[in-house]
Amino acid sequence: MPSSNDLPSNRPGRPRSVGADTAILEATRASLVELGWSKLTMGDVAARAGVAKTTLYRRWAGKNELVVDAVAVLFDELELPDLGSLAADVQGVVLQFAELLERPETRTALMAVVAESTRDAALRTRIQDSIVNRQKRLVVQGRRRAQERGELPPEPDGRTASLAADLIFDVIAGAVVHRTLVSAEPVDADWARRFTSLLLSGLGAVA
Repeated sequence: MPSSNDLPSNRPGRPRSVGADTAILEATRASLVELGWSKLTMGDVAARAGVAKTTLYRRWAGKNELVVDAVAVLFDELELPDLGSLAADVQGVVLQFAELLERPETRTALMAVVAESTRDAALRTRIQDSIVNRQKRLVVQGRRRAQERGELPPEPDGRTASLAADLIFDVIAGAVVHRTLVSAEPVDADWARRFTSLLLSGLGAVA
């Protein structure tokens, strides 16, 4: 699982400290929950983390980069379970994803960066690179595992595989985020089972 030390940075300076990065990212999420996006400052984060503000600026150019990375490390906690079948694996990762979104720090941070990204193209790109593209690994891993089991046919070429991974990720992430953050409805085992059935079997499986 990637650590906070794996987060991309082209900032010059002394070697990064994993412990300092962890404290800073935790402080960022705590500040977001308490203060919200508009009131969060680099100075507040530095004070909460017990580091100098210059330490933050050696690692992150500004608040946008810092908050995205604070969210990204939470999503790096997601792992695809190996439960013996594609359906079971999908249900497992859906429940894990929903549980992560139930955490106040995840919910607040994710909604804040998504809302802000509607006005900031560079922030959208950073979200895509640091969160979305990194988590597509779960889809790629799940499809490969299902193909090895004989549950799915192999793709004819790399472009088809990439397009399939993009679509599957969008469907799963979109459904779970909407269910938990927009509709404020629970994602329980029954919902995960019915959603997985729809995903794998199509609209005829709704009934």
